[in-house]
Amino acid sequence: MTTGRPKITLDDLPENWKAQALTYYTAGASDVEIRTQCLGCIAFETWERLLNEEPEFFETIKKGRELSRAWWESNGRLNLENKDFSSTLWYMNMKNRFGWADKQQTELTGANGKDLNWTIKVVE
Repeated sequence: MTTGRPKITLDDLPENWKAQALTYYTAGASDVEIRTQCLGCIAFETWERLLNEEPEFFETIKKGRELSRAWWESNGRLNLENKDFSSTLWYMNMKNRFGWADKQQTELTGANGKDLNWTIKVVE
């Protein structure tokens, strides 16, 4: 019987992983940067498992993501009048990284899962 490699736990991460991750996030870093530069290049699957199984890891990453988003939002706000600032690049980053959307769409279905048929009557 062969045994697999032991699961990576928080004890296996670099000693100062938490402080280093939050420092990177404070400068706008992404999860990929944290995973590869602060946590010893752990696999995505390990990252996901730690998020799901380790409350301390989950809370640290959650806080870090907020710090990163704050950095990006602050940079956009502070550079509104800067003609050299690439607002398009900033906007695309916000859309892709933080789920911003140009348009929101809501679909309504009935209890049976079928689309609801709506009639709108305009009264003048």
